[in-house]
Amino acid sequence: MKAALLAELIATFFFVLIIMRVTAPGAVAGFAPIAIGLALTLIHLVLIPVTNTSVNPARSTGPALFAGWDYLSQLWLFWLAPIVGGVLGALAARGLTVSEQEG
Repeated sequence: MKAALLAELIATFFFVLIIMRVTAPGAVAGFAPIAIGLALTLIHLVLIPVTNTSVNPARSTGPALFAGWDYLSQLWLFWLAPIVGGVLGALAARGLTVSEQEG
């Protein structure tokens, strides 16, 4: 369970970091959808064998509601990891933006 939590957290961290960086002012126009799509594809290719991939709490909640208690008991992981990973990714993107503006 710890490995799944860490994997989802890291995947969401990088996904949010990529989204924030490619959509930031000054980013090359028109390439954001490509970068975001490829990042999400890579995340799914890596995490499907590990956790069946979430990165999005809503994507995990719907199936868990119909699959039974075993899935509902693991749902906390698929809410906690994306929230923490997303916040950390956003903070990292903000930190990179601030350091670029100073330098």
